[in-house]
Amino acid sequence: MNVSNGDNHQYWQEVRQVAALLRAHEGPVVVLSHENPDGDALGSLLGLTRALRNLGKTVIAPMDVPRYLRFLPGPGETSGPLAEWPAGALAVVVDVDNNDPDRVAGADLRQFGGEVINLDHHGTNQRRATAGVVDPALPAAVMIVADVLTELGITWTEKIATPLMLGLITDTGSFRFNSVTPQTFVCAAQLLERGARLGWINDSMGQNPRAYYLLLREVLDTMEFLRGGRVVVARVDEAMLTRAGASWEDVENYVGLLRNSEGAELAVMIKDFGERIKLSLRSRGEVSAQNVAVALGGGGHVLASGASLSEPYPAVRRRLEDAIGAELARVDGPARDMADRT
Repeated sequence: MNVSNGDNHQYWQEVRQVAALLRAHEGPVVVLSHENPDGDALGSLLGLTRALRNLGKTVIAPMDVPRYLRFLPGPGETSGPLAEWPAGALAVVVDVDNNDPDRVAGADLRQFGGEVINLDHHGTNQRRATAGVVDPALPAAVMIVADVLTELGITWTEKIATPLMLGLITDTGSFRFNSVTPQTFVCAAQLLERGARLGWINDSMGQNPRAYYLLLREVLDTMEFLRGGRVVVARVDEAMLTRAGASWEDVENYVGLLRNSEGAELAVMIKDFGERIKLSLRSRGEVSAQNVAVALGGGGHVLASGASLSEPYPAVRRRLEDAIGAELARVDGPARDMADRT
């Protein structure tokens, strides 16, 4: 496939290093991704897992797959969290900054003393793995996985190409985001040539349970338009979920709906767990969701980020508004920011 990063010598050197480590490892391989996995996380994990198993590797893939993505993995392909690390294991962390064990789900990296491979595209990644490929210029981690699999010399099948296509679709907003490059389309075309089921993925992801809409009605009632409509905020808590008969999984796509508000440059979905708050942020234009998230102890991409804070909602709300104000001041200068406040 070899299209993700052109002739970048360092990138391909890292791809070859990762492929060599995977090829030579004879023990179990544990593939991990982040909490609350999205399509890129699942697609990267599942595509890599299927390919390595086809090569005869023993692969353990702990992941709590959200309901809206359960159409993809087959029985037994993923497992529950590891109670302990198997002897002689190699860890592969996909679509997450591996130096942040708090974000890695399925196993505790703090208890692991073996080699770690990291395949990621987050700009906050500090590249602390034994080997890895990190490229924030790529819109999805699955593009890196595809290049590693090609370097491994795998036999491409629909079962491997389809989850990688899922990652491309979800992390590019169905190829609508500015992060999309010509190489993204080349990668998508080659995955289609290898049997990726594009239509089936989109149809499966477009189906939502009744509770999704009942909860959405409650969430829309909390919407606030701040800073002249440039910022849209909504909140959900446990009581709302109970009334709608919904779960936290049903909340995941709402932040994209908020971002679609005309004139919105920043959308914030607030998940209120009581003494803990999780924020999902999406932005457009020059406003950086990443800057707001980093100011609150989180991270992610410029246009899509998140943060988790162990504080009650009123305290988080004050910090959030301060971070938003600082980001808008950066973009516009103090005069515009003061005008938006009034």
